[in-house]
Amino acid sequence: MSVLKRLAGTVVSAAVAAGTARAAYRLLRDNPPGGAELWNRKNHRGEELTLLLGPATVAGAAAATAVAPGLTARERVAGIVATVGAGALGAYDDLAGDTKAKGFRGHLTALSEGQVTSGLVKIAGIGLTGIAVAAILKRGNVIQTVADGALIAAAANVANLFDLRPGRTLKVVLAQTPFTAVVGPLLAAPVGSAAGVIDEDLGETGMLGDSGANALGAAVGTAVVANAPRGVRWAVLAGLVGLTAASEKISFTKVIAGNEVLDKLDQLGRRPTP
Repeated sequence: MSVLKRLAGTVVSAAVAAGTARAAYRLLRDNPPGGAELWNRKNHRGEELTLLLGPATVAGAAAATAVAPGLTARERVAGIVATVGAGALGAYDDLAGDTKAKGFRGHLTALSEGQVTSGLVKIAGIGLTGIAVAAILKRGNVIQTVADGALIAAAANVANLFDLRPGRTLKVVLAQTPFTAVVGPLLAAPVGSAAGVIDEDLGETGMLGDSGANALGAAVGTAVVANAPRGVRWAVLAGLVGLTAASEKISFTKVIAGNEVLDKLDQLGRRPTP
């Protein structure tokens, strides 16, 4: 693919994603499936917000992946499966989830006590989705496919770990913008979708929830698997596993608040945290 064609596909993908995400949010907000109460949750301030920002974000990224020029058939199918699959599993956990169990350890502890949590179902489902997406992309042997699937699932999980304050996950996704010039439309889809809804997330009129965060993370992970060399993919997987393990012991929010630069970036565009 020529540089100009890749650039054009990237721009189209980002624009479609942003526009679709914004339009979908307005439509869902005005006509919430199952009623508004089904989607309302309290945020970190104790204020009630809608989770419909998540499905809107999924719609934006999936629509862009479906129509953006310059993608192979494998990339297009893989991107849609990753985004919609992770988004649907995240929505299941959003709507049916029990918030008592936290992190992998919490879900495994609940399982040892005979309780299958919605979070564990989501984790297993996203893991299988990641492997299916990696198999579609077919970027190596069986071992590499499993590793690539783990990368996609880990990316979905880490994106969700950051979603504890308004705009935080979206800022992490938007930080990938410079790489869209190299990776192309597949990465531009989640980046564009994040750009389309960040005002609502920062303004605290809506929340991404697991649906939006997991979907964006899985979409970014899929773009990495589809385009990065093998060594880079293993390095990214190691980093994501490290962050996941660290999250069991360390609060990302405390780490960010304790670093002047990270805290300023985290606070940028949103109301001060009391």
